[in-house]
Amino acid sequence: MLVKSSQHSISPKGREPGDRGVAIVTGGRRGIGRAICRELASACFDLAVVDAVDDESSHVTVDLLRTTGCKVSFYKRDITQTEGNSDFISRVEAELGAVTCLVNNAGIQVAVRGDLLDVTEESFDRLLNVNLRGTFFLTQAVAKAMLARSAGRHDRTIITITSANAGLVSPEKGPYCISKAGLSMASQQFALRLADAGICVHEVRPGLIQTDMTADVYERYTSQVEGGGLSAIRRWGQPEDIARGVAALAVGAIPFSTGDIYHIGGGMQIHRL
Repeated sequence: MLVKSSQHSISPKGREPGDRGVAIVTGGRRGIGRAICRELASACFDLAVVDAVDDESSHVTVDLLRTTGCKVSFYKRDITQTEGNSDFISRVEAELGAVTCLVNNAGIQVAVRGDLLDVTEESFDRLLNVNLRGTFFLTQAVAKAMLARSAGRHDRTIITITSANAGLVSPEKGPYCISKAGLSMASQQFALRLADAGICVHEVRPGLIQTDMTADVYERYTSQVEGGGLSAIRRWGQPEDIARGVAALAVGAIPFSTGDIYHIGGGMQIHRL
């Protein structure tokens, strides 16, 4: 039996829309990205929603965010096009204001799950180019922009969504696991580099979250989820579960933390005997 998630948000007591600055959310048009955008808007951030695709889902997301009263702009952008990062950040700041939060959510899954020995160089390069290289260099560019300004009155955070597969091996999607493990190390590297500037860097590792990306394995894993074989909490995670954790980190609710890994997977990370 699936257990429903609870409903609550980060309370923005005494704050107005946009009072916490501007958050860039990559892969923000649907799924976990959309949920993160909605939670950050509720927590009084203005939003720069970034996605490689501009379709009906992106318009729905923007319309939903505007109902909160926050400023929001959608940017169709492929994060692998790293040469334009500085210009992109300058555009965001000119249109919305100073960037105080980056949420690295954009990512792709292996096109076909299968034998590790059958992985092609083309598919490997494509996946790491998006998940690892693109994310690394956007983080680098945002960090430089943050360092170029004084801290001001806002908390400044960089939050990267990795995966339980940063630590759990799934040979049928080897390149994906490798990319997420690399992101985990990158997050800790940035945490050390930016700590003296008061910029906190966090890693969030989702477990099994019910999204379009996991639709092809939903039936395969549901019985194991409900039976408690995969996670201690016997339900699929929802995008809102990740979004609430991200918002807590973005507003500084856990201030004495940087470089830490936050598992939001219902206990998937717990080793069993």
